[in-house]
Amino acid sequence: MTETTVDNPTATSPTTTPVEFWFDPNCPWAWMTSRWVGEVEAQRPLDVTWKVMSLFVLNEDQDVPPEYQERLAAGQVYPRLVTAAKLRLGDGIVKPLYDALGEHIHHRQEKNPEEVVPAVLAELGLDADLAEYAWSDEVDAATRASHRDGIERVGQDVGTPVIAVEGTAFFGPVISPAPKGQQALDLWDGVVAAARYPGFFELKRSRTVGPIFDTVD
Repeated sequence: MTETTVDNPTATSPTTTPVEFWFDPNCPWAWMTSRWVGEVEAQRPLDVTWKVMSLFVLNEDQDVPPEYQERLAAGQVYPRLVTAAKLRLGDGIVKPLYDALGEHIHHRQEKNPEEVVPAVLAELGLDADLAEYAWSDEVDAATRASHRDGIERVGQDVGTPVIAVEGTAFFGPVISPAPKGQQALDLWDGVVAAARYPGFFELKRSRTVGPIFDTVD
């Protein structure tokens, strides 16, 4: 006797969850969080849109030491580069460009943007002339608009990254190292559940370690 398989008309596929992630490529903590979100995305049906924000813009009206302000201004190179690439090539280039920048900036600890930018563009096969935008203010309005879109969801007194899950936005989480496997899913479920409670605002403890990056061969 042959067994016949009948489709279940009530069965449904997992619902895709829209996620927005704002980052400044300079920030090692945002990089750690992005690795966690990528781990969750590999196991859950997330639709992540990656967006740029700027630590320079975040701090430009704050009372910070002049040397820190200068470092933030110099760091505008990377948000500008991501913005220029997005304007030319669309949303799809943002994550690959962020991944490549993070490899150089955080894993390899390369400090010279004049070397990092052309190297990354070459690796991704992108037009070399995109580098010109990194050292000009031509895309600053678009960078600021992207930054404002994220920071207005959570308030000015936070930093990068900002994540929005189905419209519920929060800063962080600040983590080190980025969890893997079930731990990544457990953290995701806990963070999203807390963020969805309208009266939840803050949960924090002192950092005891710096960014712990995965080992790269």
